[in-house]
Amino acid sequence: MQTDSALQATIDAIVQNGKGLLAADESGPTIAKRFKSIDVESTEENRRAWRELLLSTPGLAQYVSGVILYEETLGQCAAGGEPLPSLAARQGIVPGIKVDTGKIPLAHAEGDEITQGLDGLAARLEQYKAQGARFAKWRAVYNVSDTLPSRLAIEANAESLARYAAICQAAGVVPIVEPEVLMDGGHSIDRCAQVTEAVLHEVFHALHRHGVALELMLLKPSMVLAGKAAARAAGVSEVAARTVSVLGRTVPPAVAGIYFLSGGQTPVQASAHLDAINRTGRRPWPLSFSYGRALQEPPLEAWRGKAANVGIAQQALLKRAKLNGAAARGCYAAQDEATA
Repeated sequence: MQTDSALQATIDAIVQNGKGLLAADESGPTIAKRFKSIDVESTEENRRAWRELLLSTPGLAQYVSGVILYEETLGQCAAGGEPLPSLAARQGIVPGIKVDTGKIPLAHAEGDEITQGLDGLAARLEQYKAQGARFAKWRAVYNVSDTLPSRLAIEANAESLARYAAICQAAGVVPIVEPEVLMDGGHSIDRCAQVTEAVLHEVFHALHRHGVALELMLLKPSMVLAGKAAARAAGVSEVAARTVSVLGRTVPPAVAGIYFLSGGQTPVQASAHLDAINRTGRRPWPLSFSYGRALQEPPLEAWRGKAANVGIAQQALLKRAKLNGAAARGCYAAQDEATA
């Protein structure tokens, strides 16, 4: 089928050894919070300038094969007039788009949430494709406690993820399926592993029901980590072992690639964990990164909204991308933080 060949071409362009994804799809409130931390107002022009800085970084395509954009960015242009998706593609970076419309409380399931955005998705995908997007992303979130997430939340979010993925593939757009088990809270790594396993089992059952071709999709999971407020933080090797173990029990080998979200980890933690994961156990899929803040935090600090700082900010982004590219090959070394 022509659609399958288009999907395969996108998979081939994204799944490359030592390359990952840049998540630059922050919603309005999220990027406003990031900008506030550096005393920059979240205007449309500042957001455009920031994302142009990211996408025009010289050499970024050595380590980043795709970028997830926000809908606003898909329609913006660089200062010289070139559409930002076109700028990314010219750099050798495949443009993608976040297509969910955010999360709301799940009815009759206190403390759980559900993601919206299925209505009109097929029509929106056609427009996004015309603007240059070749893949999409949908995020479901799972709050964790002794009782959360409920069975209802696990099943409802899996169904939405699978419906989204099926709609994407029918449109010739590669779906990234993102079930995020949140780090917020005091839960142990054992509880995180238990929840992650249940979530991923349900997601792949739903994908199978909806006829999603696993070879033509990507998974963006969270790593198996203790909650931020946990009494005991797990070590790097434990995180790696538990993550690979859970993935091995739940993710079919046919999946084209696994691109971890950073989920509140520091840039250094995210690189160290990814590297350890790539040195651990049996791994039938490529394991790489799809990081937002863990890639953007250092360049954002360097930029601070000043045009004079663009060069140094791009150097900071390139450094983090290079370190994560090494981690995706299991070649990261902590001492490289000082020299990369």
